[in-house]
Amino acid sequence: MRSLAGKTLFITGASRGIGLAFALKAAADGANIVIAAKTDKPHPHLPGTIHTAAEQVVASGGQALPLVVDIRNEQQVEDAVKKTAETFGGIDILVNNASAIYLAGIEKTPLKRFDLMHQVNVRGSYLCARACMPYLLKADSPHILSFSPPLNLDPRWFKHHTAYTMSKYGMSLAVIGIAAEYAGQGIAVNALWPKTVINTAALAMLGGMVKPENCRTPEIMADAAWLLLTRDSDHATGRFFIDEEVLAAEGVADFSRYSVVSGAPLYPDLFLD
Repeated sequence: MRSLAGKTLFITGASRGIGLAFALKAAADGANIVIAAKTDKPHPHLPGTIHTAAEQVVASGGQALPLVVDIRNEQQVEDAVKKTAETFGGIDILVNNASAIYLAGIEKTPLKRFDLMHQVNVRGSYLCARACMPYLLKADSPHILSFSPPLNLDPRWFKHHTAYTMSKYGMSLAVIGIAAEYAGQGIAVNALWPKTVINTAALAMLGGMVKPENCRTPEIMADAAWLLLTRDSDHATGRFFIDEEVLAAEGVADFSRYSVVSGAPLYPDLFLD
C-alpha cells in the first residue's frame, strides 16, 4: 500500500494554502512534517501560522516540527535542516512550495518586488535543495518536488509580468539542472503545476482578475503531490507534471469535488497552452 508513513518531509511555506493542504494529506499517513515558514504570529491579512499548522498536522495523525524559516536566509535554512535531521533522523522529501508573486509589467514592478520573487522563488528553492541534499542522498526513495511550471517560451507568458515569469522559470530550470546532476543517484527531482488557478491567499495578488468561485481548492495539488511522492524515486526525474494529468493517470475521472463552486467555469493557470 502506498503511504508516506514514517517519512520526513521538509515543506516550505506550509503554514497555509497548498503547502498546508499537502502537509495534512501526508500527516494522515503518519508522516513527520517540518513546517518551514515565516509566520510565527498571526498575520493581519493572511490565515494561519506555523503553530496552527502544526496543531492541524498532529490532529491529522502526523508529527509536526514548526520552524521559523525565511528561505532567503542561508543560516535559517541550514539551521532548520539540521534541526529536522536531529529531530527525525534525516530528510526523505523536500517540497519547494513557498513562493512570491507580483503580476505587473516592468515599469510597475518595483525592484524590491523583483528581488523578493527571485530571492524566494529561485534562490530559496535552490538553497533548500542544496541544504537538504546530504540527507536526501542517504534516504530511501528520496524526492524533491517544486511547485513550478513547465517551461513555455511563448512571449505571451512574459509580456504582462516578466519578473514573475523569470522567477518561476528559474525554479523550473533548477529542477532540470538538479535532476540532471543527480541522475543515477536515486533522487527524483520533479515539478508540479496546477491546470487551473487554485484558491489561496495568492489570489489577492491577482487584483480581482480571478474570483474564488472560478478556482479549484488546494486539495487537488495535495492529492497530485501525494501520488507523485508515493512513487519510487526511480519512477521519473526531471519531469514537469500537471495536477489533473497526474490524477487522471491514476484513474481519477471526476474532478468536481475540487471546485470551489461546483459547476462554475474554471480559470486556467498561467504558462499552460
